[in-house]
Amino acid sequence: MAGSNQLTKSQLYAACQAYVQQRIDAAQHAMQAAQESANSETKSSAGDKYETGRAMAHEERNRNAVQLQEALKLRAELERIDIQKPFTMALPGALVMTTQGNYFLSISAGKISLEGTDYFAVSPASPIGAQLKGVHAKDKVTFNNRSFTITNIL
Repeated sequence: MAGSNQLTKSQLYAACQAYVQQRIDAAQHAMQAAQESANSETKSSAGDKYETGRAMAHEERNRNAVQLQEALKLRAELERIDIQKPFTMALPGALVMTTQGNYFLSISAGKISLEGTDYFAVSPASPIGAQLKGVHAKDKVTFNNRSFTITNIL
């Protein structure tokens, strides 16, 4: 059973890595497209239109640069997690099984389905992650006026 739990954690970690990489790729692609748009704006007789188009492309590039920085922060956060160590308490890298769902304390990557079972990748800084952080098996937790029990921590 321990081997399958480690496989599940490895799969969840890989899914989080893929999520982060997709965000990085999307931001880089959007930045490149915005830069190409700014570069292709041609000076017209209506100079204001040219300046406005370049300014809008510059703003779009800046928005995507911020998204890229956020994705890079997520990747760094994920790289600090050691899923190999055994957990008896919910800390980053732990898989927390509860009567109301399964949570992988890592980054906020949302729902991940593996072999018919749903898991939620949550950041320890998220509201649910903060509630789970530090709990042990058999502890009871209340979140959004719903109580549930920690059944296992892997």
